[in-house]
Parts: sequence; structure tokens; C-alpha cells
Amino acid sequence: MDKVIVKSPLSGVIYPIEQVPDPVFSQKMVGDGISIDPVNNVLVAPFDGTVTQVHSACHAVTITHQTGLEVMMHIGIDTVALKGKGFTAHVKEGQEVKQGDELISIDMDLVATSAKSLLTQVILTNGELVADVVKANGLAEHAVTDLMTVTLKRDTGDGEKESGLEVLSEALVVPNPTGLHARPAAVLAALAKKFDARIELIKGEERVNAKSVVGIMKLNVAHLDKIQLRAIGPDSESAVAEILPQIAGGLGDEGTTPVSVPASTELSEDQTMVTGPKSGDPNLLLGVAAAPGIAVGKAVRVREEVFDFEEEADDAHHENVRLDNAIEEAKNYLEALQINLHKQSDGAKAAIFAAHREILDDPDLLDIARSLTAKGKSAEYAWQNAYTTLADQLAVLQNEILAGRANDLRDVGKRVLRILTGKEPEELQLPDVAILVAEELTPSFTATIDTTKVKGFCTTTGGATSHVAILARSLDIAAVAGIEAEALEIQDGTPLILNGGKGTLRINPSDELIRQTLEEQAAMQEQKEKDLAAAGEAAVTTDGKRMEVVANIGGVEEARESITLGGEGVGLLRSEFLFLKRTTAPTEDEQYEVYRDVLLALEGRPLIVRTLDVGGDKPLPYLPMPVEENPFLGQRGIRIGLERPEIFRVQARAILRAGAYGKIRIMFPMIATIQEFREARQMLEVEREKLGVAPIEVGIMVEVPSTAVMAEQFAKEVDFFSVGTNDLTQYCLAMDRGHPKLASKVDGMDPSVLRMIRQAAEGAHSQGKWIGVCGGLASDPDAVPILIGLGVDELSVSVPALPSIKAEVRNWSESDCRKLAEDGIHCVSSSEVRELVGNAR
Repeated sequence: MDKVIVKSPLSGVIYPIEQVPDPVFSQKMVGDGISIDPVNNVLVAPFDGTVTQVHSACHAVTITHQTGLEVMMHIGIDTVALKGKGFTAHVKEGQEVKQGDELISIDMDLVATSAKSLLTQVILTNGELVADVVKANGLAEHAVTDLMTVTLKRDTGDGEKESGLEVLSEALVVPNPTGLHARPAAVLAALAKKFDARIELIKGEERVNAKSVVGIMKLNVAHLDKIQLRAIGPDSESAVAEILPQIAGGLGDEGTTPVSVPASTELSEDQTMVTGPKSGDPNLLLGVAAAPGIAVGKAVRVREEVFDFEEEADDAHHENVRLDNAIEEAKNYLEALQINLHKQSDGAKAAIFAAHREILDDPDLLDIARSLTAKGKSAEYAWQNAYTTLADQLAVLQNEILAGRANDLRDVGKRVLRILTGKEPEELQLPDVAILVAEELTPSFTATIDTTKVKGFCTTTGGATSHVAILARSLDIAAVAGIEAEALEIQDGTPLILNGGKGTLRINPSDELIRQTLEEQAAMQEQKEKDLAAAGEAAVTTDGKRMEVVANIGGVEEARESITLGGEGVGLLRSEFLFLKRTTAPTEDEQYEVYRDVLLALEGRPLIVRTLDVGGDKPLPYLPMPVEENPFLGQRGIRIGLERPEIFRVQARAILRAGAYGKIRIMFPMIATIQEFREARQMLEVEREKLGVAPIEVGIMVEVPSTAVMAEQFAKEVDFFSVGTNDLTQYCLAMDRGHPKLASKVDGMDPSVLRMIRQAAEGAHSQGKWIGVCGGLASDPDAVPILIGLGVDELSVSVPALPSIKAEVRNWSESDCRKLAEDGIHCVSSSEVRELVGNAR
């Protein structure tokens, strides 16, 4: 029989596992093993092997021997609550280590004073492989003492049967404050081992063996994550029926408030159950107005795809060939699709699928997949792990354009996965008038929506500033974001009324209400046609206040389109589009040609170029930066330009050169201090003098409270302001607009944000400077009279919104707007402000 020597990972006194003051360990629920009271502060590898799990809190690590034996080392008791404080991991999952290599450093003083105990458990987590174990006693010396001599069984059996009934549970919210760490994972594994069925724990697209403690911990299930159970076997129904309530109750984890609701019912921040819809009406669900419009139709649920495949494979070369073939097939399909869309003159959609083809050549994506097939994983498992890993990294980014790539990654990843598994793509069966209901929608999914049938959609995630909300406005279809989670319980075919302007979803409306709504919808369409017919007219209030209404764009085509819709120029050119989807920075000439072409398309109208606005949360491939703990407060916006002046100077020269073809202005993003502005302006001036061109106007984004508060001082030095309401709102409210629990609360109509805008406007006007708004609030019809009343001079809006926003300006008098704004800043919530505007119409 094979024997494995487990060397001691720490120096210290050896204790029997039965004496550990935690029943999960002492009762061997995690597995048999031994405990050490450490006297040194570095945990080392007990044998040569592979790191198969590093807990996110860095207090536990698992090493797998070449024989398959798993040894988990868990430092201290209840140390998961430290959330990584006091621990420094020196290894990562998938890394090969030698016996004695450093795994984790421990701050002994911090951990000893913060946790119940420093006793460190060394556990054999897959005991089914073990025939016998001989344990040491007394004192242990790290990397020297034979802590355990493990004799392995010759035959571990044929494994769990996968025949019989398959049961997939409802989704469930995990209530454990620190997620499924070692203790609850051990309880879950012990419960699962009572049944013959194969049982899997599923989180998103990942699934693990629920009988494996290490597997569960590798899933990194956090507080309020959604999970499912999948059981296959003769007792699968009994397994799910017994285990699911235990998970809902917290698996005996201390400090857990049991949850007995499915994951489709969101919890409030104090973790109490949502007992009913916020409106008090079971047929009226509330969300956030994401894109204006009213849709009457029938519900179509958009569900997450689930793929079934084996994790392990015998022949790495064969799996790599399969993966290569699948990727090539996906590329050919995308190329054909791209060509077809170009023939239909649909360049925007063609560009999405061109980007998908580029993703398939991403070296990081392929490297991750290859490394996993080399370790005996199937092509399906390797590919899914690769694209979900990169997508998860992108999804948390604060720059919308970059974060949006996560959804594209998942889309193209699933396309290849369908080819590998032979699964047919799932096509939505759409009625003539459909309203999509989903947890989230990807931008590329919406690019394939048949807008002749889909009249609107609602998602439980996101907010008014989310990527999907912006996309919905560009598609000119109604949308509600952050809708109450009860929406996910709506059955296909249910009659619905979606009001994108009010952020509501009406379920099973009466025939009379449908009739009234259709009449309202017809009136809105008539108004829309009137707005379009008058798009070329100036936006002037009834008492003579002239508002400049310009466009937010991301390229030359949008510049041309904006002119046809009445745009009076461009208030925000997002220059990031020039820097993305490439491995080297755009040259000065490349940038110059684009800025020149935009100016030519505008036919003499003004253009404001925002300098590169990316962040330390996701550096560009050619702009390496360290990962930051809080990228919102780190290297982003103008700070990148100041840190990497070579990038800034090239862009500045391109903008200055393009000024020969029209009225061009430059705008610096994320300015927080006057010194930052001065440094950026000085660099611009140096490049201007080298070129010998005339000065251009220089402005700043008002995106952080410090800039709004110091507006009067800034106004002495800048030529103009433009308020980025999306960022200003999240900084003012201290709420991440991409956070799944908070995004629906991030509303620029909050009185605190309105006060910031008023302060910025007063500061600008005190020095004779003008102020615009280029964030999402400018495209919100409800916000228009408030912004006019606060003193805003320019509105920079999404291209499709140009005619309606200009028409909205014409509906109000400046004097009424001032009174409305004054009342608005004295409200207590954004909903109260919106109600105020509604009553004033």
C-alpha cells in the first residue's frame, strides 16, 4: 500500500484532534488529523504537492499529494472572522510546492489577541482514501517532524453512482456572515455523505462535490451568495429535502440568522425577510427608472444557462485539440455573423462580435485553460474556469466600459462551451410584444434582441447608471433596473406593463388599465415624433433661458448621428474607446485622425474631449499597474495621466493638432485637488508651446465632492465645468453604483447630490464660467427642470435622448425651475424629489 509522510507544517506542541475546542474538528467532521499549538509564524508545505485551495481569508490552505491525498491546514479557531487580517499567503491555487515551502505567514500577536485560539489543525480531508494513520506526539519541528504517516487504500471503489433521479434545488441565499468556511463546510459535507447520491453544490457556473470540505471551501461561497444543490441517485430527493433547510439555517454556524427564503427573494440590509412588495400592492413591483418609455406585453424569463460535463480527463493533448477546434468553430461563426451584420449596415452590432473574436485570441484566457488541461481537467472545465475567472476579475471594475467586458467574456465563453458540450443554443420564444425579465442581461445579448418584438426589459441588478441602463436608452426601449426580486417568480406569458420612466412593473393588469396604457403609449409616440420634428430648434425655456443640449459619444458614427437628432455639439467624447481592445497604446496620429474626423462630422459645432479615464482597478495591457485594494480611491482618471505623462502628452498633442479643424476643448477627469489641475494644465501648455498652436479651453469633470465644494476656487483657473453625476452620486452617497445590493439606491436625484451640483454651479458663475452636466442625470427627463433651476447651462445627453431632452427644456420656465430646485434640495429622498417633479408637470 502507498504511504504518505505528512511533515509538520509548524513548530509547536502536538495535541490530539479530539482536544480541539471546536466540535467540528474534535468530532472529525472535517476529517481525521492532528493539532499544533504553534511557536513559529510561518506555515510550510507538509509534502510535495499542489495547492488546491487557499481560503479568501488566508487562514486555511489545502495541499494535495500526487496520490490524491488532501491535507488541509486551518490556522486557529474562528480566524475566518479576521477576514485575512494577520495572514499573508505566499502561494495561490494551482501552484506546485515542495515540502518545506512557505505557505502562509502569521502575525502571531494580532491573531492570538483576536481569535479564540491559535491551535492549528492539520486534517486529512478525504478520509475515504485512508487505510491507516500513525500520529506523532510531543513537540513538532516544522519541515522536520513526521507528523502523520498515512497508509492509503489500494482501491477506493468505483465512486458514487450517477444513475437514478436527478434533483436540482431552488436557489438559496447563504446566511452565514463569513460564508461557507471550514466549519459550515464540514457540516455540509457530513450531511451529504449520509446519502448515496452524488451531490453537488452550485454557485453561478461553478459546481463542486458537496461531500468534499475542500471542494466547498474552494467555491468561496460568501455571505448572501446564491447557491443550489444538485443530486443524482436513488435518494436524491431525500438528500435535497434534508440538506437544503440546514443550509438555510446556517449549518450551525455561530452568529447566523437563519434564512428560509429562496435566493430570488432579496434580503434587506439588516437581513430581515422581504415580506411583500415595497409598493404594498402585490401586483406592482418597484425598481429604478433606467430608460424611459412604456411597454405593454407578456413576460419572457431569461434564465442562466447551465452546462453539464465531466471535470476530469485522461488525455491533455486530446482535450487541447478539442478546445482548439471549438474555438476555431466559434471564430468562424462570429466572422460570418459579423460579415452579415456589415451587409445589413449594422456596424454597431458587427463591432460587438468583432470584439468577441478578439477575446478568443486572448493569451491570458488560453493560458489559464491550458494550465488546467495539463493538470488532467477536461476541455469544458478548463475553458469555463478560464473565462469565468477573467470575467469575475473584470466584473468588479469601476470603469463601466472595462467592466462591461465581463459580460462579453461570459457570452463568448458560453458560445465555445456550447460547441464543446454539443448543447444547442437556447432561443427565446418571443410573443409579438415581449417584456424580458432577468437577473441581469449582457450588453451583447441585448445587441441580438429583436426590437420589433421586445418592447422593454427589467433586471433585478443594476441601477440608473448601469451599463444595461445606458444600452437600453441607446436602443430606445423601456427598461427598469433594480426591480424587486419577486419579478423572478413571474411566469412566462404573464401580462405586464413596464413603465421605464417611473421604474415600475405592473403584473396582471386589468383590460381597462391596458387600454389606458396603450392610449398613453400612443400619446408618447406622437410626442416623440413631434420632438424629432422639432429637434433642430433651440432648447429655450418659456421665459427665454437658452440651454445648450449636446451629446455624449464614443466615436465618429455617433457624432454624425447626433447632428441628425438636433445635437448642438459634443459635451463628452469618451476617448477610452481609442485605447481599448489593443495591445499597444494608440499613436498620436491615430488619435489625431479620430478627433479630426469627429470635428469634421460636427460641421463647426464644439467638441469636448475627455482625456483617458481608466483606473488602477484594471490597467490596460500596455499600462501595467499594481492591483489596488480600493480602486475607487486609487489611480484613476487624471491621476493616470500625471503618473504616466507619456500617455497624457501624446493624447494632448493629438487633441491640440485636431483643433485646426474646429472648436475643440479638453476636459480632465477625476480632478480632486487644484494642484492636480495645475499639473495637468502645465503639461498641456508645454505640448501646446512645442506645437506652436493657439490655446484651447480647458475644463474639468466635477465627479468628487471636494471639487464641488471648492468650485469657486477652481473656477478662477478653469474655463468650464462638467458634472459627471454617475460618479458624483456614488462618491457623495458612498455607494458603489455597481454593487448588486446598492446600485438601485444610487440615484442622482438625491437631495445631497443636487446640493453638490448647486454649489458647483454657484462657484462657476461667481467667476463667469459655465457649467454642464454630462452624467446620466442629464438624459433623465425628470431631472431636466431641477438642473435648469440649479443653474446648469449645458446638458450633454445620450444620442437618442437629444430630441426629447430639448423638448423637455421647452416645457418649463426658468422661474418655475428655480422654485422646483429649491424645493427639491429640501426633500429627504430622491423619490420625494421625483414625486415633486411629477406633480409639477
